[in-house]
Amino acid sequence: MSQTPDIDVSIIIPHYLGDILSDCLQSIYDHTDGVSFEVIVADDQPHDDGSIGRALERWPDIRVVKTGGGYGKPTKGLACGCNRGLEVAQGRFAMLLNNDMEVTSGWLCALVERVDGDPEVGAAQPKARSMREKERLDSEGAAGGLMDAYAYPFCLGRMFDTVEQDEGQYDCSVDIFWALGGAMFLRIEALDKVGLLDEAFYMHMEEIDLCWRFHLAGYRIVSVPDAVVYHWGGFSLKAESFQRLYLKHRNSLVMFLKNASGVSILRRLPVRLMIEFFAGAAILTGDWRRAAAAWFGVLWVILHPLAVLRRRTTAQNVRRVPDREVDNRMYRGSVVWAYFAKGKRRASELGLGDARGIAD
Repeated sequence: MSQTPDIDVSIIIPHYLGDILSDCLQSIYDHTDGVSFEVIVADDQPHDDGSIGRALERWPDIRVVKTGGGYGKPTKGLACGCNRGLEVAQGRFAMLLNNDMEVTSGWLCALVERVDGDPEVGAAQPKARSMREKERLDSEGAAGGLMDAYAYPFCLGRMFDTVEQDEGQYDCSVDIFWALGGAMFLRIEALDKVGLLDEAFYMHMEEIDLCWRFHLAGYRIVSVPDAVVYHWGGFSLKAESFQRLYLKHRNSLVMFLKNASGVSILRRLPVRLMIEFFAGAAILTGDWRRAAAAWFGVLWVILHPLAVLRRRTTAQNVRRVPDREVDNRMYRGSVVWAYFAKGKRRASELGLGDARGIAD
């Protein structure tokens, strides 16, 4: 990653298939001013559908990088595409943006101003709304990502299947635990210290894993609600597919084993495995996809201890702060228990209060 003084932000768009890429690019060029930027498209197409060529005809200044897969070969995944873009990025900051995102006026200026003014901030997330229901927050990133003590993620505005309307309840910039990978703003200087996305995740949790490493290195992650993006969602992998559920369960567990301290793992892993067991027990209610996904996720970890250990060593090498400091940025309880057993449906109901700038 080399920086060029006249480029503020490198916008990196991993692209699979479809002219949705041109819709994304149109919104960028229509709504981005006051900031110098470059656009890098990471080509992860399994075959050439012409969408990148058509985009180049309209915006010849965009840069295209191959992920290394090549046409006719398996795709490399979102983490790989983002990394190939980051490797050639020339901006002081980088913006990872999914091709099914559309942006709004002033979005990039708001992100640059918030992060540039605070050197402790390593990453940030704009407010993400649903393209299908524009007054509703996005089901994946909403207004910013949070984490419980057992490495289960949730959001300001989204807990499991409950997604809130955007009524301005998250319109203050606050510290969060993770930023949505499809709309993640990064300080390149901080990224140089913690490393790129872990490509072994393939997709899902790679952005949370990266943010966890930011925390280990002493950086903070913040929400920037003045920057608003809209997300279509569901173009690359259907919402309830087995692959999606499996990757979420497996990757979440690997992420916990990579980034938590040894003491935290000893204290929390038994509870985490018990939660995974009950998720697997969902087969009793007929939800065989979730059951198989949970159990196969745990099985993968059991069968690949050395791979997990190698990835843990890499993550722990960036640690500069103890777990107690990272824990202060998490919800200390179990969001699974709070949601399914206690009926809590909003982050504001978890007693986070002033620690997150969230009104109870």
